[in-house]
Amino acid sequence: MGTALVVRKLTWTCSLNLHTVYHCDFMKIAQIAPLWERVPPFRYGGVELVVALLTDELVRRGHEVTLFASGDSLTSGRLKSVHGKALRLDTNIKEPAHYEQMLLGEVYRHADEFDIIHSHIGGSALACSSLVKTPTLHTLHGVFTSDNEKLFRAFADQPYTSITNAQREPRLGLNYVRTVYNGICVADYPFQSVVGPTPYLAFVGRISPEKGPAQAIAVARATGYPLRMAGKVDAVDQAFYQEQIKPEIDGEQIQYLGEVSHEEKVQLLAGAVATLFPITWREPFGLVMIESMATGTPVLGMALGSVPEVIEDGKTGFVCQSLTEMIQNVPAAAALERQRCRDWVVNHFSISQMTNDYEAAYQQVLKPKTMVALS
Repeated sequence: MGTALVVRKLTWTCSLNLHTVYHCDFMKIAQIAPLWERVPPFRYGGVELVVALLTDELVRRGHEVTLFASGDSLTSGRLKSVHGKALRLDTNIKEPAHYEQMLLGEVYRHADEFDIIHSHIGGSALACSSLVKTPTLHTLHGVFTSDNEKLFRAFADQPYTSITNAQREPRLGLNYVRTVYNGICVADYPFQSVVGPTPYLAFVGRISPEKGPAQAIAVARATGYPLRMAGKVDAVDQAFYQEQIKPEIDGEQIQYLGEVSHEEKVQLLAGAVATLFPITWREPFGLVMIESMATGTPVLGMALGSVPEVIEDGKTGFVCQSLTEMIQNVPAAAALERQRCRDWVVNHFSISQMTNDYEAAYQQVLKPKTMVALS
């Protein structure tokens, strides 16, 4: 299959400049995104949203950026793809890994056209990146497993960025350049200073065991608050949904809204007294936390993975050690200052801040002898 070159202009922009933009030398940059979702995602897809925002901000700053992603992606950079639409939307795709290999072939055949390549697809680009002179910065958006740890150890000298400090595994000895927190376009999340006339709790995320929807239902039952839930159910989680979640949905106290659009998600988060994030795993980041706080809604999160870094404990939500503690903190969360939540995201998780940090990481990789290591 030939490679399609498509150029499109985004129909949405982020006009809120929240941080000083530091001067950075012009660069030719390749961004590699997962093919599973469109960039930006139509509905669900945290990595794809981050890649979209970063790409467009880099273009706005004057860099020449080529985005390697699904053919239906929208970008202000150059778009190159090996398939016309997100793989999740194509029922004819049986072996998606083959398309990823085709995309990587396209990237690295043209590696000498770029100053730096930025991969967002985990360990898949490691072998290719070790065979060319153009450096690849690997942002790790996922978690380490017993299988992929072997892969990362084999390429430990490649440059990496983590999305939180908690995501790192020091024992692997990876060459981390720095931690770069994910950012969002805060202007896309209108601030709501007060909740609506019917207070409720919100849960937004995949309906899967590690995201904690069953725990969110337990919190709602214990506190008496209505719970409004939104998120997709992947095929692998269908049995979990049917057996543990669906029987609890009564359409009154426990409501399931399905997979919602960005606008519907923002409205859901903004109207809640608090967003529940009762994860059961080491979440690498958790974009919904900053999305919620951007609207003014505090977050109650379990003290796992990224949560202690993303929530300002006692100010923009609560970092809880147990489900009992989360239940106890719901009234206190409802009383937190919503403007403080908004300001926390503006000051720590904006597009400008994220892009500043990635530009610094690029410069560090390109000029390792003259740049001071930042982490």
